[in-house]
Amino acid sequence: MTIKIPFNQPTIVGREYEYMKAAVDARHISGNGPFTKRCHAWLETRTGCCRALLTHSCTAALEMSALLLDLEAGDEVIVPSFAFVSTANAFVLRRAVPVFVDIRPDTLNVDEALIERAIGPRTRAVVALHYAGVGCEMDAIERIAHRHGLVVVEDAAQGIMAKYRDRPLGSIGQLGALSFHETKNLISGEGGALLVNDSRYADRAEILWEKGTNRSQFFRGQTDKYTWLDLGSSYLPSELNAAFLQAQFEEAERAAAARMRIWQQYHVAFEPLERDGVLRRPIVPPHCRHNAHIYYVLLPSLETRTAVLASIRSAGIDAVFHYVPLHSSPAGRRFGRASGELPVTTNAADRLIRLPLWLGMTEEQIEFVVDGIRAATRVAVR
Repeated sequence: MTIKIPFNQPTIVGREYEYMKAAVDARHISGNGPFTKRCHAWLETRTGCCRALLTHSCTAALEMSALLLDLEAGDEVIVPSFAFVSTANAFVLRRAVPVFVDIRPDTLNVDEALIERAIGPRTRAVVALHYAGVGCEMDAIERIAHRHGLVVVEDAAQGIMAKYRDRPLGSIGQLGALSFHETKNLISGEGGALLVNDSRYADRAEILWEKGTNRSQFFRGQTDKYTWLDLGSSYLPSELNAAFLQAQFEEAERAAAARMRIWQQYHVAFEPLERDGVLRRPIVPPHCRHNAHIYYVLLPSLETRTAVLASIRSAGIDAVFHYVPLHSSPAGRRFGRASGELPVTTNAADRLIRLPLWLGMTEEQIEFVVDGIRAATRVAVR
């Protein structure tokens, strides 16, 4: 098969090469240099968090969240089963038990109505994963967490530049994790960030980030000793990654508008197919401002999805499905447990297709994908 339209294509949007050269010329390419600090400032201004810390991945940011919670063996964390493995793995590494709950049929986000029944005496936190850059129902989740004394961790890997009721995703719970992987809206190849929204965690987060030391405080002149204080690891990305990311941040609004144009073209094109019952388009509640991270369609069944994928891939369109439910995976069964039946998760995982969406897609490429879906569904859905 010859790929004509790749699922993703990382894009240079501005001064990436210039900034990376500047970092090399300045003889500082390890972490926490000038470009790292500029990225921190951008994130703090953009989200309103009290502390932003770049990491080498969103996985690392989630692992830092788990460390900050001081989880003990047997503690429980509520997570959606329709999620990437890191969403659960970060807490399993601290010997906590992920309790998997089902998702809403509209947004495919965690179903807030099912959270409370999953809470037990060892529950410590709730993870809200914002699927496709559409916000979870954070008002309800925050109320539940407050009632039960739980921490809310936002898995906002897909959520940069998106909002829930005018609040940036990642800035609402006590802790938030972002991704800048090359498939995300703003990229650094590999990369992420921890957003600390509760000031009680801010100083310790920086210590964990600096391998458990007070190195940053020492260099700011806040202490006269540089020493090992706590748990920690090597979570800093290189200054080259930060330089690349800073260039992406500077073009964030333009990039967001370009992605939204592609998303809207898909959305308009597939409206007749949805009306005819051939597929279902994404649903975005009116109080959420999404970021066009993913355009997906839901087909009527697994068999239909399999046939449509085979057809469009044979035409050279690299469309893909998404998560395999965590609760039914070997590791999910070993390390966690499901809170009841999770039919919506299983159903969505069987039916979903993600379509190519990346900066620089031409009108011809978008139309090629649309035509491919139309042709494939005409054959597969009768």
